[in-house]
Amino acid sequence: MKAIKLHHPAGIDNLHLVELEDPGSPQRGEIRVRVLANSLNYHDYAVIVGRLPTPHGRIPLSDAGGVIEAVGEDVEEFKVGDKVVSCFSTTWQAGAPCVSNFSTAPGDGVEGYAQNVVVRPAHWFTHAPHGWTHEEASTLTVAGLTAWRALVVNGGIKAGDTVLVLGTGGVSIFALQFAKHMGAKVIATSSSDEKIERLRQLGADHTINYRTNENWGATVLELTNGRGVDHVVEVGGAGTLAQSIMATKIGGHIALIGVLTGREGTIPTAALMAKQIRLQGILAGSRSEQVEMIRAVEVMGMRPIICQSFPLESLADAFRYEAAGLHFGKIVITQ
Repeated sequence: MKAIKLHHPAGIDNLHLVELEDPGSPQRGEIRVRVLANSLNYHDYAVIVGRLPTPHGRIPLSDAGGVIEAVGEDVEEFKVGDKVVSCFSTTWQAGAPCVSNFSTAPGDGVEGYAQNVVVRPAHWFTHAPHGWTHEEASTLTVAGLTAWRALVVNGGIKAGDTVLVLGTGGVSIFALQFAKHMGAKVIATSSSDEKIERLRQLGADHTINYRTNENWGATVLELTNGRGVDHVVEVGGAGTLAQSIMATKIGGHIALIGVLTGREGTIPTAALMAKQIRLQGILAGSRSEQVEMIRAVEVMGMRPIICQSFPLESLADAFRYEAAGLHFGKIVITQ
């Protein structure tokens, strides 16, 4: 069977297509899954380029959609033929967060899903949404669940709230979709006028070009009549957090998801304290939260935004596309 491995030194050019032995039959508590699709995340890119060091020969990619080919003893939740989607937090089943690193994350701490077939513990997967393609389902593992946890699980979003989303990556687009389905208003930012038009088509109530408007936090305040937004889905990190704090209402909520602008920087802690803002870091979510999210998207009737598809053999080209910032929503791999 085919797989992609990352060789050292890390880098997009050191992704290599290899042949692996078939993993065989599942043992007790395991399932055998034919992987038919993956989606890319910034976390995957960080692993590939060496920003998150991983062992030589690691099989990358945390997101997978596929079909069950066999089940081991004592597996009652799944049967042969079921469509499934992988979980990012393989050890976090339910309840309060119990992970603080990527040591058990597929494609980072353990082998990922850039391979045709895997045999894994059954609880590493959930059922995929009914009627979704494998490519669509694969987008939920990180981006979908992160946005869901940011707004629903931790944010407690309700109709009439206002949400600020930054950029047009997978998490931000999922957050826009969830917010609109739940009756919230959305303010969205991008550096591209073309992408801003697409944000409007998806339902964004207001849009801001952050490249031509560096003080976009003040603009958000103007758009909310000085009140500020209820929720910020913050993917930039240190370079955008000051503006996000300015844009947030007193007692509002910022979900800190990404560090696209850097891991460290100056943060206006006095403003954060004075506005009594709840700033919460997020690493995807638990398996039970993924199950709840999938139930919700089925009821909502929503579908993910997929911008480009690549075959497994062209995984390097997919990462180059991501690195160029050309994507709007999710990039997927079809196996």
